[in-house]
Amino acid sequence: MKRVIGIVGMPGSGKSIADEVAREFSFSVLIMGDIVREEVKKRGLILNPENIGKVMIKIRMEEGSAVVAKICITKINFSSTRVLIEGLRSLDEVHEFRKKFPNFSLIAIHASPKVRFHRIFGRNRSDDPKDWYVFQERDLREVNVGIGSVIALAEHMIINEGSLQSFKIKLRKCLKAILSE
Repeated sequence: MKRVIGIVGMPGSGKSIADEVAREFSFSVLIMGDIVREEVKKRGLILNPENIGKVMIKIRMEEGSAVVAKICITKINFSSTRVLIEGLRSLDEVHEFRKKFPNFSLIAIHASPKVRFHRIFGRNRSDDPKDWYVFQERDLREVNVGIGSVIALAEHMIINEGSLQSFKIKLRKCLKAILSE
């Protein structure tokens, strides 16, 4: 039976580390943000926080709030028995995955805004906010899409305020618990 786990968290909370740890458990990983970034490129726009945010909202307005989940489902490697989907943003996306995968589990990763801002500023990705104001705009955009509800209703919650090693230990423990259910 296919085991599908979703990861939700605000930008900079540690979702990409969760991807890395999931691969240790032989999960294939799908990143929902990659779907939006692909759409930004298709539309001939520069990959920056403003364009990514606008396209994220626009495609949801055009095709429904579960559109990214529906696209992800078509990209799932159905030969893989374990799949981690990173970056859920709305309850409609959660419902879409649960419709297709009845044993779908959801892990929320939380870190404070200050911690997340320092992580994002330090990683220096091209589409990351470069100042506190843009960071807060991005957070508000995520909240307006519905990420807070997804975090609140996740079956598992991991707080990521400490060391990388401590976070990885928590992730491994959580994944083992889910796989043993």
